Amino acid sequence: MEKIFNNTAVAFSLKSDTELDRAYFLFKMIASQPLVRIGTAVTNFALKVHLPVEGLIRATVFDHFCGGTTEEDCLPVVDKMFTKGVTSVLDYSVEAKEEELEFDKALEKTLKTIVFAKERAAIPFAVFKPTGFGRFELYEKLGEGKTFTVEEAAEWNRVIERFEKVCKTAHEMDVALLIDAEESWMQDAADDLVADMMRKYNKEKAIVYNTLQMYRWDRLDYLKKLHSQAQEEGFHIGMKVVRGAYMEKENKRAEEKGYKSPICISKTATDENYDAAIVYMVDHIDKMAIFAGTHNEESSYRLMQLMEKKGITKADRKVFFGQLYGMSDNISFNLAENGYNVTKYLPFGPVRDVMPYLIRRAEENTSVAGQTTRELNLISAERKRRKLE
Repeated sequence: MEKIFNNTAVAFSLKSDTELDRAYFLFKMIASQPLVRIGTAVTNFALKVHLPVEGLIRATVFDHFCGGTTEEDCLPVVDKMFTKGVTSVLDYSVEAKEEELEFDKALEKTLKTIVFAKERAAIPFAVFKPTGFGRFELYEKLGEGKTFTVEEAAEWNRVIERFEKVCKTAHEMDVALLIDAEESWMQDAADDLVADMMRKYNKEKAIVYNTLQMYRWDRLDYLKKLHSQAQEEGFHIGMKVVRGAYMEKENKRAEEKGYKSPICISKTATDENYDAAIVYMVDHIDKMAIFAGTHNEESSYRLMQLMEKKGITKADRKVFFGQLYGMSDNISFNLAENGYNVTKYLPFGPVRDVMPYLIRRAEENTSVAGQTTRELNLISAERKRRKLE
């Protein structure tokens, strides 16, 4: 298959020279682990004591990785990317504060993004996190099979109602809805709840999508089990397939509590697991829809080859590629240029509330071997190309 991801002219076609320079500077900073640690500490301190740093954060790291502070604020970015065929998923990236009022606010935000998506071809999905709608401890307790108190039972019913409201609205408006995955020790309860929503709202096609974190060695079996349920009960499966985001946390907890880590033994095992899930879903594409969330070039090429082999057209809405805004533009924009469905996760929210998300991005980039180096190499190649022109 022709290698398309090295075309930097296409990858950075929307970036001005100034934006390209900023990206280079940012990834240069992120490449240094000590700098990321110091930067994180300084930023957290500055926000805590209310130093006037929001303008600086906004002009640098925030504008590179986020769409804006509100949905409306994101629209110029959404429209701009759509001129190149890249769509957006508006992701309210505020870390959940564990209060009922905040859960209701997250619900309202999600409902609003569904309406936004309904009105715009440039926004094909809405998204939310399970812990945006309810307390982490509730999911954990339910997953462990413990009995709720009367208050907790009432609280859990409110979580179900929020899920119900958002999935029903997505179904009525015909907008696909992604539900993110979180830590393994709360995921069982979330999985059961999402499966219930699929039974209800995925009768004709996939509207509700769960997320499979393939750095977990048990996820392929989970997918197969869910598939046999779907065949028996007559519903479609929507899945966002990713590698995963909580590895250090997962390994540490397993070690502390003395159970087998849910994480694959190696990066290679994770890659093989990821690709196996994609193969399985492509093989059953009649009843499944794939959102391939990946920054991995090889996995992207492999899915493109599978589509070709199975006669799945590039524009088939059952297959979407997804990357995070501010990263892997070489994958996103070159896929779109070649006619594939591709979308960017576009985080938004008040600057100070989105900082935990941004810090996690920086730390992830530092820990994923090769990711930052690749970004820097591509940006350098494009800067050089422009100078020669």
